[in-house]
Amino acid sequence: MSEHATVQAVTFGLGDEVFAVSVTLVREILDYAPAFRVPNGPGWLLGLTDVRGQGVPTVDLRVRLGLTPAEPTLSTRVLIVDVPLADRTVSLGLVVDRVLAVTTFAAERLESAPDIGMRWRSDYIEGVVREPEGFVVVINVAEIFSRDDIDATALAAAA
Repeated sequence: MSEHATVQAVTFGLGDEVFAVSVTLVREILDYAPAFRVPNGPGWLLGLTDVRGQGVPTVDLRVRLGLTPAEPTLSTRVLIVDVPLADRTVSLGLVVDRVLAVTTFAAERLESAPDIGMRWRSDYIEGVVREPEGFVVVINVAEIFSRDDIDATALAAAA
């Protein structure tokens, strides 16, 4: 990696925790609106969100990461992300408590996730960045929504 390599990410909050996802995955950020419910989906699947005529499966990222569900507020947003898979790209809406910023940090600041002391599966985490206010957890969206999960979401969306 070059000494000047940087990572651009959208940072967002879930409760007191700060997370980030690569800006290259984020297509847009929408104000929260209730999703159109889809029957028989996994508990974290809220339903479909209409994004310019396309039904995008929308998930409660808090629930998917094992956090306590929370009622939407005026700060709640939906990140529309394009998740690259081996054979295609899947669009998902991620409901987050609040979007904080688009930020850039030096790639060498990205530390590997500790094996213990984190409440999320380590394969969900690309790494952590130490900031004065605490850690920013950089998530791997493709791992959080593994192929089986995305196939289940796609099937539920098609129902």
